[in-house]
Amino acid sequence: MMVVAMLVAGAIGHGVLPTASQAAPEAVATPPAVKSGKPPLKIAFSDWPGWTAFEIGIQKGWFKEAGVDVEFSWFEYTPSMEAFAANKVDAVMMTMGDALVTGAPGARSVAILITDYSNGNDMIVAKKGITSLKGLKGKKVGLEIGLVEHLMLLKGLEKAGLKETDVKLIAVPTHQTAQSLASGDVDAIGAWQPNAGQALKAVPGSKAILTSKDLPGLIYDLVCVSPKSLAQRRADWVKVVKVWNRIEAFVTDPAHKDEAVKLMAARAGVPADEYGKFLPGTRFLTPQEAMARFQKKDTLDSLYGSGKVADVFNVANKVYAKSQNVDDYIDSSLSKEALGK
Repeated sequence: MMVVAMLVAGAIGHGVLPTASQAAPEAVATPPAVKSGKPPLKIAFSDWPGWTAFEIGIQKGWFKEAGVDVEFSWFEYTPSMEAFAANKVDAVMMTMGDALVTGAPGARSVAILITDYSNGNDMIVAKKGITSLKGLKGKKVGLEIGLVEHLMLLKGLEKAGLKETDVKLIAVPTHQTAQSLASGDVDAIGAWQPNAGQALKAVPGSKAILTSKDLPGLIYDLVCVSPKSLAQRRADWVKVVKVWNRIEAFVTDPAHKDEAVKLMAARAGVPADEYGKFLPGTRFLTPQEAMARFQKKDTLDSLYGSGKVADVFNVANKVYAKSQNVDDYIDSSLSKEALGK
């Protein structure tokens, strides 16, 4: 199967505000190139706060200060992965699950940086009268089968003592989930922001009965680099990680919050006050916290453990046929070096 088809059919991903500004890839204005004699590192990113935050480093010239030449291109989420699979960029920002999805058909990548994990922006929203996951038994749930809300629902049902067969899954495109719940076609939906918020507004008495905040670490967001670029330009990629560490400190500093949100919102093409509402649903990780998540464990507080959960889900849902070796997709050494350890 072609990798593009794989991505469209089974990507475990998320986005925040799909806008007209995302309709086509767009080179981001960057400071004058660093005169290194090497081509710029080409990086694809899309609208998730943990990735849009890179706009801060771009606009402030921090990559130039670090001595690394970069070229960021703005995409919708799935097209960003397709660009990586087509070798049009050296790196792409995606979830752990999607790194496996792109890698299984041959577009391998290595996660060198964990920017954050989803902390509430992904939701299961139920109609009035259903107040918990147990209330979904025998009910219809509309979501995109094979996407992250499907995985999140399964893990939530498991915690509630239910099985997938206890609910009836209805295939509904994420952008139509709010309408589906409002029309009564389903009893609950799975969606990420802003679609989840639209459903809550459209259906009086509706309630988020499960969010990614309830399953911290299920959805990690990463910077993933091609093995070839990583081998050829490792020192430059360490510099990129160092710039990210500076960006993370800026974003999470209350003194800089307004400026950070303004820059990120401008990149996304939406009002700052609207974009700012989504930041709490993204748990930015400090460099030290990220290093802890790189530790090999079989739990969701580890990128490895989370990756194994995503791999099992992908195989079970026939996103790809053969289980992937999660270890091959992760390299913590650059983040460790960036910290001076």
